[in-house]
Amino acid sequence: MPKLIITENPEKWKITAEGATVISPSEYFSKPEYQDKGAFKIVNLCRSHQYQSLGYYVSLLAEARSHKVIPEITTLQDFRFPSLIKDDAEEFDALIQNSLKSVTEAKISINIFFGQVDDTQFSKLGILLFNLFQVPIIQATFSKKEKWQLHTLKPLHLKDLNDGAFNKLQEALHFYITGKRIVRKQYSRKKYDLALMINPDDPYPPSGPQALQKIIAAADKLGFNTEIITKNDFGKLVQFDALFIRETTNVNHHTYRFAKKAEAEGLVVFDDPGSILRCTNKVYLHELLVANKIPVPESYIIRKDAPVVPSHFGYPLVIKQPDGSFSKGVKKVANESELKDTLKELFQKSELLIAQQFMPTTYDWRVGIMNGKPLYVCKYYMAQNHWQIINWKQANEPKDGKSETLAVEDAPKALIDMALKATLLIGKGLYGVDIKENDGKFYVIEINDNPNIDAGVEDKVLKGALYTKIMETFIERLEE
Repeated sequence: MPKLIITENPEKWKITAEGATVISPSEYFSKPEYQDKGAFKIVNLCRSHQYQSLGYYVSLLAEARSHKVIPEITTLQDFRFPSLIKDDAEEFDALIQNSLKSVTEAKISINIFFGQVDDTQFSKLGILLFNLFQVPIIQATFSKKEKWQLHTLKPLHLKDLNDGAFNKLQEALHFYITGKRIVRKQYSRKKYDLALMINPDDPYPPSGPQALQKIIAAADKLGFNTEIITKNDFGKLVQFDALFIRETTNVNHHTYRFAKKAEAEGLVVFDDPGSILRCTNKVYLHELLVANKIPVPESYIIRKDAPVVPSHFGYPLVIKQPDGSFSKGVKKVANESELKDTLKELFQKSELLIAQQFMPTTYDWRVGIMNGKPLYVCKYYMAQNHWQIINWKQANEPKDGKSETLAVEDAPKALIDMALKATLLIGKGLYGVDIKENDGKFYVIEINDNPNIDAGVEDKVLKGALYTKIMETFIERLEE
């Protein structure tokens, strides 16, 4: 996607950035080639972003044309209300205190260029402020009385920079435009930019290192430049055409913010925020499946103010926390005493819980679905001497059972039909449907919006073709 840097008097400032064209506001406003909908990514470096200034209208028209622009109009509006910015700063007070603990002066100003700063001790603070308030050049001023507080936060312009600061801007702009984790020598032959989001500290990610490399290889063949990003790269989303989240998702979590932001910027995103919202809450899923007559194990929603399970359920039974993942927050109770202790523990996190009939099986089916089409079918066997696929109670590390992967055409048709019917209630994202089989009948346990895609398991039948199918779906969405 073409990139534009817009500022008054481009010939005066001599800004250069690989892969970007520098133009004036008047060129952007008037030239027909810049009026295509959704065709450009824009960095607005105009002198003023005040209401009805040239800079304001650059961002306003960019959004009207569905171009991806930094800063956005909503960000510019935030700067009109300094008290709101100071309120936001309270949420990262610990980082402010830690970053500035060695500063001896009572006041300090830090210039932030696309998240980068001159002094590395302020790096985390610079990244965070840029992620929250996405303006190319920001000056953050902090003052100290009893503790450090954000005094002012204001945008800067090129004219405010000395030679050293201007050089820092050029460097930061280069990294922002091109991306700092990939080599761009062949950039011109690539059509799209893909952000592959991971959590490098997750011991149990949905895709391990081998699978990530296969995703990158498939993306490369289909015309993507791929960059691995983390939760610290929120401010860079505007650079990409697509986002593939390979990190465990949740609503009250940065993955949901990333998905929402990506969708708002017009990126193709898996998992989309709607799917995250629906799939990560088991209470919602239960009601949705029951309302649409999709078979599920007999279940009952328990309220904190009425913690009673129907007497006919019997024991053992399963108690589920609404937003658990990877079988966490799912407890099996064998008697009334265990039930009481489990409810007390889980009600600390949620007003509602689910009690579910315990349905013992030696394995669970998992059907992978993307864009309304089956991708893979697996049998996940229970961990040794345990009732779940993953035994989280292992002393050293969680242990999981063995797995078996089938070709989609070799799986029971009723299984595939049920998985497709269930996921169509959610959307056309990437899902893993967990299903139990009992006496020849199938029951949906849950729908996962962030299913495992791992080397040697889910890709055992299709091998590299699995990753190609996934990336082909991204291409289809981008070219719709």
